[in-house]
Amino acid sequence: MIIDALQTSNWDRELFEELRAGGVDCVHVTVAVWESARETLSQIHRWYRWFREHDDLIVLATSAREIVAAKAEGKTAVILGFQNSSPFEDDLGLVEVFYRLGVRVVQLTYNNQSLLGAGCYEPHDSGLTRYGKEVVRELNRLGMVVDLSHVGEQTTLDAIAFSQRPVAVTHANPKFLHDIPRNKSDRVLRALAERGGMFGCSLYPHLIGGRQVTLAQYTGMIARLVEMIGIDHVGFGSDAVRKCTPDYLNWLRMGRWTQTADFGPGSAANPGWPEWQEWFQTPADYPNLRQGLRDQGFSEEETAKIMGGNWLRFFGEVIGD
Repeated sequence: MIIDALQTSNWDRELFEELRAGGVDCVHVTVAVWESARETLSQIHRWYRWFREHDDLIVLATSAREIVAAKAEGKTAVILGFQNSSPFEDDLGLVEVFYRLGVRVVQLTYNNQSLLGAGCYEPHDSGLTRYGKEVVRELNRLGMVVDLSHVGEQTTLDAIAFSQRPVAVTHANPKFLHDIPRNKSDRVLRALAERGGMFGCSLYPHLIGGRQVTLAQYTGMIARLVEMIGIDHVGFGSDAVRKCTPDYLNWLRMGRWTQTADFGPGSAANPGWPEWQEWFQTPADYPNLRQGLRDQGFSEEETAKIMGGNWLRFFGEVIGD
């Protein structure tokens, strides 16, 4: 079982075939970042159309059982998710509406301050707001994953403590690998694991320290992370952005909230999409990660947990069997 806990690609049939080539049994995909409720409805319908047109390759999954069933049929299960709470606007009732439409993962903020809390690039972290607590409570009730990947430190810690279900960081890395605002501190890592949460290790070059990082160095990070928080809390969330354009990168970084260039984890000297490392160019390269974990000394059972078994268990606990 291979589960990729986050991709934000410019999807087409070739990319769905790429998932199958890499043995990816389940992928969490982004259907909203800065979009309004109305705009998000169109994004979700686009996925409904793809499920019809490419039903030999992909299928919607809203439970762990459906992930297992997709694998048995030789298809990739697709979990729909938000990288921001913008589709809820200021209406708590929309959480259930989007749940009924198939959404199962919600990141509370995307880099910036939102109505729910602070993003990782805010200079002052508000913590989880009153509305944020209401949304987390509703996500818990319905069985939706609380995602904290782009969320600020205090808001992250507040959400971990407040949530009645385990929460996730679907795509980030430890600060001990690369110390940038988007990555997570030891304090967050330990708190996440203590409450039964999951951490998805990203392959995005800006989050690992650049394409020069070797596979052995990357899997060495995973070994250190496992030693710190335990084997049962670690998986992958590649943050793959296949076929995405420079305009889409600007949308991710700037949305409609600014007209000034924002580089996120990049820089003015390196403003575009980063070049990916040789050992992971696309999700078709997941077999390289499996071998890298084995070469690092992980057993077959431990490797299976990190590749997808842990995410499958977590999804069963949170979104349901």
